[in-house]
Amino acid sequence: MTPVELSRTVLRAVRCAVDVGELSVSVPASAVVTPPGPGGCGDYATNIALRLAGPAGRPAPEVAEILRPYIARDPGVADVTVTGPGFLNITLAGGALSDLVEVVLEQGTRYGYGDTLAGQVVELRVPYDTRAEIVADTLVRIVATQGGRVEVRHLEPVNLRPVPAPEDPAPLGHDAARWALLHPAPHDRPRISADHLLQRESNPLFRVRYAHARTRALRRNAATLGYTGAPFREVRPAGRSGVLAGAGAATGVGAGEGLGVGGPGDARRAGVPPRTAGSPFVGSAPAESGLDVGPTPAEVDRLLGPTPAESDLLTALAEYPHALRLAARHRAPDRLARHLVVTADAVLGFQHVVLPLGDEKPSAAHRARLALAEAAGTVLAGGLSLLGISAPEHL
Repeated sequence: MTPVELSRTVLRAVRCAVDVGELSVSVPASAVVTPPGPGGCGDYATNIALRLAGPAGRPAPEVAEILRPYIARDPGVADVTVTGPGFLNITLAGGALSDLVEVVLEQGTRYGYGDTLAGQVVELRVPYDTRAEIVADTLVRIVATQGGRVEVRHLEPVNLRPVPAPEDPAPLGHDAARWALLHPAPHDRPRISADHLLQRESNPLFRVRYAHARTRALRRNAATLGYTGAPFREVRPAGRSGVLAGAGAATGVGAGEGLGVGGPGDARRAGVPPRTAGSPFVGSAPAESGLDVGPTPAEVDRLLGPTPAESDLLTALAEYPHALRLAARHRAPDRLARHLVVTADAVLGFQHVVLPLGDEKPSAAHRARLALAEAAGTVLAGGLSLLGISAPEHL
């Protein structure tokens, strides 16, 4: 389940509560879902109850309790908890985050596009300044991702005036010059320096472009080893169909449930019994039994849930649509640029577990992690394109 889908789930919950007479409010056009803040829990949180408390004439916690069961009945939701002044904290069901990888791969560089600004025309009045014109040019594309349209004019009074660059950024080249002007917040003075050209960890632009190149290199290297990326529930390795079907048979977990990337990290929640001497995950089924061979212990360990590095990357991908909406709404390309840095850092922390090591054979986990890396590369490429910056396949 993506943040956009979860937002729709929240709106459906409000509509259901209104239809049965539990709430007397107008159903809002949108519902914001974000990662939980301090004191929160789960995968996402929404402040919809606080927004509706005034119109409903009820305390926000009471509104939240009304909405909670309607949200919880969605099959993609595992749990809903009310915290603080009335925040609804939502935990996704097992496999929901692996669905995210599929969505990114299916939508490609259009992942994160929405309709929050549908039909709106945004007039940007800018001065004759290089940075202002670059920001405006970028906002034309970013606002379009949310269904809006930008008209740029050189008129007074201006309504977009970022702090000008202290010197001409052109000597840095096209990509580095744009990054130097777009990465800082509009109220910060951009730094025009050759540091933007350095291929070092200290250079955010290099990290973003290098992370994209690494995802493409991982795909090429995996192809050399004879496998491609696929979310876990879609994997049917040759001669090992039991990696999927056998897992369900041995554990009671249906195909694609509980063992996907992003699934619960707790074995009991995943429906997997503790491994003992008689466990179906220890050893292999005899060939003469005619049974599919289930996952090996190593595969189970890898598939029970995301590692911290995987979780960081999944979270970055899930937050990308929100970052794109904020960049469009606040006319702030820097929000997108900074999120690309977060995503790139997550890729660089995750890349080392994608390919098999030594004599290790490619497993369902490797395929799932390769799919996650490919999804991350897609997001990085799409974000860089919106900023007007190239995403090299090799670096």
